[in-house]
Amino acid sequence: MNVDELDDEGWATYLSRAHDRELAELESYNAYYEGEQALSYMHPELLKEIGEQIRQVVINWPQLIVDAIEERLDVEGFRYPDTDSASDELWRIWQANGMDVKSQQAHVDALTMKRSFLVVGTNAKDHTTPLVTAESPLQMYADFDPGTREIRAALKRYNEIDPLTAALRDRYATLYRPNSTIYFKSAGPGTWTVVHRDDHNVGEPLVAMLPNRGRLLVPGGQSELKPVIPVSDAACKMATDLMVGAEFHALPRRAAFGFDEEDFVDVNGKQLSVWSRLAGRIWSTSKTRKEDGADVVQFPAADLTNFTGTIEFFARMVAALAALPPNYLGLSADDAASADAIRSRETRLIKRCERKHTPLGDGYERMNRLVMRLVEGDWDPRLLRLETIWRDPATPTFAQKADATVKLVQADIIPREQGREDLGYTTTQLARMRQMDQDALDRAVAGDFAAGYGPKPGTDPAVPPAPADPVPVG
Repeated sequence: MNVDELDDEGWATYLSRAHDRELAELESYNAYYEGEQALSYMHPELLKEIGEQIRQVVINWPQLIVDAIEERLDVEGFRYPDTDSASDELWRIWQANGMDVKSQQAHVDALTMKRSFLVVGTNAKDHTTPLVTAESPLQMYADFDPGTREIRAALKRYNEIDPLTAALRDRYATLYRPNSTIYFKSAGPGTWTVVHRDDHNVGEPLVAMLPNRGRLLVPGGQSELKPVIPVSDAACKMATDLMVGAEFHALPRRAAFGFDEEDFVDVNGKQLSVWSRLAGRIWSTSKTRKEDGADVVQFPAADLTNFTGTIEFFARMVAALAALPPNYLGLSADDAASADAIRSRETRLIKRCERKHTPLGDGYERMNRLVMRLVEGDWDPRLLRLETIWRDPATPTFAQKADATVKLVQADIIPREQGREDLGYTTTQLARMRQMDQDALDRAVAGDFAAGYGPKPGTDPAVPPAPADPVPVG
């Protein structure tokens, strides 16, 4: 198929089919994050026999792995290359679109399902505040130019569902092309009808991607869960076996001698399966020791520590693959005798989070370039060097961080403004501090040399004036 010859409807159909091919894999990753994956490695006959008696035990390590990284990915602002502080305008648009919350959700989807998307759109009510949304890969798919590896087309599909009957009302889709955003409504299986188009003439699709573990030939990224899913499946199977063993542990194993197949029936005369016999359910027979030589002996109950030991072994494997400290997986970490030793365990996790800053930040910077292109009507070359400000993913104590920052400021290695930023203050708090500094400077210029030490008594309405000295009498 020559995609260069596709019209809008052709692109929508082509991207829909490409997305359908990947959906099963994405839904599988999503099920692992939610702890709803199917049980693996269990014998079908055993599942059939105990299916109603024992439920699957899910050790949701996939969710732990994703959340441990996502909890350390916090965007705090965006900075132009020629400024020392974050851009108030870009942050205003970010917050106006609720991206504080949406960015966290986008990070979870990207870590779990390879990627998530950011979509920019024109705002008919306020052209100074373009619309920005975060999109799930379960609803959106992008096609990459094989030469540049840039997005050349993207499609978002979504359904309208009746909340009362859960019946499907309508299917919709939005196609993002370099100069247009086209809105479709389904006219039947595999067909689309254009209902609206926005010819923005930007020259690029109004879409940015947040990839996870992207590679040169895999620009769409890979799931963070891919290397740990086999180990997670094994641990869930072992934990389920543990519960099966615990169920049968209260009924010690028995061996029967002098019995035939037809002797194994329940109190109603119904034949029992081989697994029921092993499970130790009620048996009924007319045979006796004296006349038939029948006999039943009992063995001691089994020890279940082999299950717990195997699960601990799998936990250590997951900790190594996911760069998680052992205590995150409930493993003993008593050898970490100090706070520094505990933090050293997080070194690989911190570095992994820092590695996420670059590809995710690139997606946010592209989003901001598109936003300002819609606002200003032209490309701002400064935005090519825009920087995403991330919160430090490390976890030192505030006292340690403050002490190190103060020393760097006093030694003139970093300016005071950078020190405040390093301490994790938000953009709003930094702006307030700059205003306080300016107010103190203005008072000092006016002759108030105590401005640097706070307001003088009587000059601040919140501070009562000092009492006057008593006047001597006589």
